[in-house]
Amino acid sequence: MQEHVVITLNGTEYLAKPGQNLLDFILSEEVNIPHICYNESLGPIQTCDTCMVEVDGEIVRACGTTIETAMQVNTNLDEVRDAQKEALDRILEKHELYCTVCDYNNGSCEIHNTMKDFGLEHQSYSYKSKGYEQDHSGSFYRYDPDQCILCGRCVEVCQDVEVNETLLIDWDREQPRVVWDNDVPIDQSSCVSCGQCVTVCPCNALMEKNMLGEAGYMTDVEPGLLRSMIDITKKAETGYGPLFAISDSEAEMRKDRIEKTKTVCTYCGVGCTFDVWTKGRKVLKVQPQHDSPANGISSCVKGKFGWDYVNAEERLTKPLIRKGDQFVEVEWEEALSYTAKRFNEIRKAHGPDALGFIASSKATNEESYLMQKFARQVIGTNNVDNCSRYCQSPATQGLFRTVGYGGDSGSIEDIGKAEMVIIVGSNTADAHPVLASRIKRSHKLFGQKLYVFDLRKHEMAERADKFFRPKPGTDLVWLSAVAKYIIDQGWHHKEFIDKWVNDFDKYYKSLDKFTLDYAEEVTGLSKEDLIGIAKEITSVDKLAICWAMGVTQHQIGSDTSTAISNLLLVTGNYMREGTGAYPLRGHNNVQGASDFGSMPNVFPGYESVEDDTIRKKYETAWDVDLPKKKGMDNHELIVGIHDGKVHSMYVKGEDTAIVDANINYVTDAFKKLDFFVVQDLFLTATAEYADVVFPASPSLEKDGTFTNTERRIQRLYKAMEPLGESKPDWQIITELAKEMGFDWGYTHPSEIMDEAASLTPLFRGVSYDLLEGYNSLQWPVNADGTDTPLLYTEGFHFPDGKAKLYALDYENHYDTDEEYDLHINNGRLLEHFHEGNMTYKVPGLAHEQPNSFIEISQELADERGIKEGATIKLISEAGEGTGIVTITDRVHGKELFVPFNDNGKSAVNFLTDNSVDKDTNTPAYKEIKARMVVLTKQGKSPIPDWNHRNGNRQPQQSVRVHKKWERDDYTFPGSKVRKDG
Repeated sequence: MQEHVVITLNGTEYLAKPGQNLLDFILSEEVNIPHICYNESLGPIQTCDTCMVEVDGEIVRACGTTIETAMQVNTNLDEVRDAQKEALDRILEKHELYCTVCDYNNGSCEIHNTMKDFGLEHQSYSYKSKGYEQDHSGSFYRYDPDQCILCGRCVEVCQDVEVNETLLIDWDREQPRVVWDNDVPIDQSSCVSCGQCVTVCPCNALMEKNMLGEAGYMTDVEPGLLRSMIDITKKAETGYGPLFAISDSEAEMRKDRIEKTKTVCTYCGVGCTFDVWTKGRKVLKVQPQHDSPANGISSCVKGKFGWDYVNAEERLTKPLIRKGDQFVEVEWEEALSYTAKRFNEIRKAHGPDALGFIASSKATNEESYLMQKFARQVIGTNNVDNCSRYCQSPATQGLFRTVGYGGDSGSIEDIGKAEMVIIVGSNTADAHPVLASRIKRSHKLFGQKLYVFDLRKHEMAERADKFFRPKPGTDLVWLSAVAKYIIDQGWHHKEFIDKWVNDFDKYYKSLDKFTLDYAEEVTGLSKEDLIGIAKEITSVDKLAICWAMGVTQHQIGSDTSTAISNLLLVTGNYMREGTGAYPLRGHNNVQGASDFGSMPNVFPGYESVEDDTIRKKYETAWDVDLPKKKGMDNHELIVGIHDGKVHSMYVKGEDTAIVDANINYVTDAFKKLDFFVVQDLFLTATAEYADVVFPASPSLEKDGTFTNTERRIQRLYKAMEPLGESKPDWQIITELAKEMGFDWGYTHPSEIMDEAASLTPLFRGVSYDLLEGYNSLQWPVNADGTDTPLLYTEGFHFPDGKAKLYALDYENHYDTDEEYDLHINNGRLLEHFHEGNMTYKVPGLAHEQPNSFIEISQELADERGIKEGATIKLISEAGEGTGIVTITDRVHGKELFVPFNDNGKSAVNFLTDNSVDKDTNTPAYKEIKARMVVLTKQGKSPIPDWNHRNGNRQPQQSVRVHKKWERDDYTFPGSKVRKDG
């Protein structure tokens, strides 16, 4: 194939690449032509016809033309300009220009800008209303058909980027329009409110409700008055030139009150970045960018619309001290002084290890660094941990054992490039929606194979080529059996193993028990299925495996994670793009909280606290002697309280009383503490037990960095001042350290990052300058600032550069019994995050799903004589909880599912016990056996009528623009111009 072809553009010759889109080429040469429906993140849609050009004498759409051979291209001929104007006129027939009084007039309206750049003064076709009402039924955005130009961007992004497949254009009706599902209002559809349709809309047809009446100086008016203003404006302005001049001036004025600040999403671990638009403390909109490294233009309902909690009435704004049975607001000086005094007293009386510290996976990297520094330097203990103990420590352990780094092998982009993706124990579409969309897109458009292993038939299971339901806690067995079968058949990657992997013989010997017969008996998967899985895995060149809490939250979570990595090594699926291990991190900064040292056994960068050389480095930097033995983790701290070893705790941004296993056991421990400090946004269930509560600030109110699931470090910028007297966590910890005699002197988080980078090889070259704007770095980061998007390209993270196959055994640690005959599964829910402390304070999210629920199968409902909306009590050996039933085929048999987004009587951790992963002490949240007591047999469904789960998706590819072209009232602009000419 030729490397280049010659394109003659407006008389000048250029070199272009075969396969390049012609419109992209034209724009890259800074030749401007209209292109309203085209978006660089979406590609050609071919609906608006505005990018007319002449190619070799024929007028064509530039966006629909691919460069293959040499061609003559003209963009400025009279006929071409006439064709472009014809297309623009047709758009103005559908869209009424009233820019000055439009909330979308913020300098980014693509219709406004295109018409102005073209120099259009008058339109040839009068604007015609389509006769449809606006749809305000959704919680977060509205659709105005009368302003819609039917460009189809919203359909394209919904169908082929987000891949929720809700939107389409009904080209068959007299007046075509965008419809939701099979033509229902937004709130009756399958729309998950990801907001991507709003992000890509080129005009005001789709608008965030928070923008309406807020952006413009003259837009906060009643509809009737607005209509009058539009009519007056149109009569007063003789052409579009004056209209654009006035509206541009008004848009420029808006910059004085609307701030646009780059931030990083504060929910899941995908690490979406976007501009947040604020007016004072009001969040008007969130706008993802094409250059957002993890997400591009994508978002989910929480990241796009879930920010109201920053202004919630429940926000803490002053420090609280418990006096008697009540909290009393005090000044910072008193709260800090009292805390320092009590910490010193307890340390003097019981020693430094009598204090424990829990960092937050929602706080920044810099704040995690300071939490562990405070524990180690100021107090003198390694008793510090974070919530990765609750979810991701087993995955990290499995990767440390086998490949050396405890993080994703590559980027989200690599997951999209894989020829096959296996998802194990991850409800990805709910827990990591934007990452799930990358898989859904590759599966739908590019033939990626998708196998899902889970107890529950969630969305990814529904979409999978094959869905398997192994018995609870048995994933290690089928993974090992498949690996054994592959080796037995000689299908393993011998060359890769010989060159890059140690301990093959020992590992292969350990597989003796994992025969197909044994695996069939233990897992419930048939031998035929297991053989088919092995064949599919070895038939592809690039395999990626994603997993989450369905794997890690078991008593053998570390071993199962290890088995996943073993299988990847056996098949040679490391060291290349599109391959590798992807433990999907749950919180926005659960990766970074561990990376920066809030763990009992390691300093930042996973360097052992028991290594004399490493410890000496920190002793020199911090000018103290540091403890030599690893400290207590989250689980051990709670046990330590009950045993009388731990007398005080400092918990930052973690609602431990709800999210830790066995709530009753945990809260009983809190009651025994001599002194308890909690630092949070709200008076959480945990804070209720505190002696001192420090009011912290959320991500929008501070600077810092987060590290996402793909090891990507990204900056967030302060968008607004802290509410009341609340403060960023780093400032609070710094001030407390000073009160205790350690004046760190930090004035900005960048100084904290500089210190961490100076001590930690893993991110030696990280600096705020390199992270400016949308720039990011994936660790390891070398001293020169070069990063590592793909791990292991030159070897594995062991002294000899070779990975290790890790021998495993299997013992069944869990099963139901005659009395406790139900298995209670649990996990995330799209609309809410974790215990819901933030999301239930977002009215739109609370409206979408106002409460938790219990999913049960139809067969279990029939057996127990209950119907939709029944109220049941679940009783385990540890406790009991109640909830409302929804009957669904997502679960089967005696498997139940409880979302863990409830901090009331339905909180799943009333049922969990003290069982933990044997290697990391991660609670075995997924190993709950319970019995059911029916309280009421029927009631109102816990799933509202307007919830997306009741919708009816309409999958198709793109917008089916050919249906527009087939309409009797459509004429191609190029044909019309030449016919008229």
